[in-house]
Amino acid sequence: MKDIYQGIKKPLVTEKANILKEKDNKVAFVVAPEANKAEIKEAVERLLKVKVLKVNIATMKGKPRRIGRTSGKRADWKKAVVTLRPGDRIEFFEGA
Repeated sequence: MKDIYQGIKKPLVTEKANILKEKDNKVAFVVAPEANKAEIKEAVERLLKVKVLKVNIATMKGKPRRIGRTSGKRADWKKAVVTLRPGDRIEFFEGA
C-alpha cells in the first residue's frame, strides 16, 4: 500500500475501545485489509502526529445475516489497536 490515507479507514468507537483508551492509552481503528503493522504505524504517526509504541492487528470475520429468504454475510474487516506513548493523546477521541 503506497498511500498513507488508504491505510486507516475510520476510528473504532465502542465501549471496549473507550476502556482501552482510558486505561492503557490505546486507540482502535478500522484499517484496510491489506495494511500491515509497519504501514499502520507510519500512517498514525504522520497523520495524527503522535508516537506509536506498538500495533496489534486482528482480522474480524463478517457475521452471517439474513433478509427474508436471502442469506449472506457481512464483509470481513481488519482492526488495529495502537498503543501510544505515555502523554500522547488524539484530540478526536477526547471530545474537546
